[in-house]
Amino acid sequence: MNVPLSRQPWFSAALAWYFVVVWGSGFVITKIALQYAPPFTFLTLRFVFGLACVIPVILIMQPRWPATRVELVHVIVAGLLMHAVHLGGSHYTQYLGISAGITALILSAQPLITALIAARWMDERLTRRQWVGVIVGLGGVLLIVWHKIDVHVATAASLLAVTVGLAGVTAGTLYQRAFCPLVDLRSAAFVQFSVNIAVLAPLAWVVEGFTIEWSWALVGAIVFLVIGGSILAVSALHTLMRRGQATRVTSLLYLTPVFAVVVELAVFGLVPSALSTFGIVVTCFGVALVAARARAPASASPTFIHSPPPGQTSRAQPDAANQYVGTADTRM
Repeated sequence: MNVPLSRQPWFSAALAWYFVVVWGSGFVITKIALQYAPPFTFLTLRFVFGLACVIPVILIMQPRWPATRVELVHVIVAGLLMHAVHLGGSHYTQYLGISAGITALILSAQPLITALIAARWMDERLTRRQWVGVIVGLGGVLLIVWHKIDVHVATAASLLAVTVGLAGVTAGTLYQRAFCPLVDLRSAAFVQFSVNIAVLAPLAWVVEGFTIEWSWALVGAIVFLVIGGSILAVSALHTLMRRGQATRVTSLLYLTPVFAVVVELAVFGLVPSALSTFGIVVTCFGVALVAARARAPASASPTFIHSPPPGQTSRAQPDAANQYVGTADTRM
């Protein structure tokens, strides 16, 4: 019996590494883009381009739309948390002068927070090894960015912004997992991009004057982040989310600062210190501990069950889960 491509182990590994490469690169590319447009303005441009990419897909493929008003509200809330709140906060903290190191460190606390919430309120069982991995991974990120940290530039406003971004990505990830597990990626992207434009465009106009310095670097950053990140990498992330625990998947975020160090070296010539290099090794070890599968007891029952969409029986739910997945940005 042939195993479908989507269920091959190497396919999952390829998705994971694609996610890490794009998210790590996106951290540096966003840093470049913010030189030409302030955060709310840049995000508005990004979502406008994203909407332009999604509309032809919607017209041609006619995907499933949210079946009820409640489902639509869930999609909107998840999109605002993951896009407007998370990206707005994380972008603005860099724009206000906080170092890339502090930003990466604080945002990389998400897997630890996700683990605590999932274990306390979502009945997700973590092994002792996974708990150790979460802590080791966070410690590795700290080592990687330690040489960049300068608390003197961390103003109250910038720390508030990055904290808001961290809260947004953590809440959005768990909210979407709980309430939007079977949403069609294409229709959800249309809804979420549209809503975020409606929220961010007025902010860009009032707060920033919608100031744009057009350049090929800005256009290239938008194209890369929308197509490579918001469309392809997000699909990869949530395909992985369907197959494992929330903590195991979000532990991949530990690797994005690692790859960002490599990209910074290539683009800006920033050579990582010996301490950062050691941190890379520690981080990879922590991710390996979190991602390692623990043998489940034979009597173990599923820890989180979702209701099937209208008109579909519960027996069909596993197949539906392979077709529908929510959208979210988690990093860039």
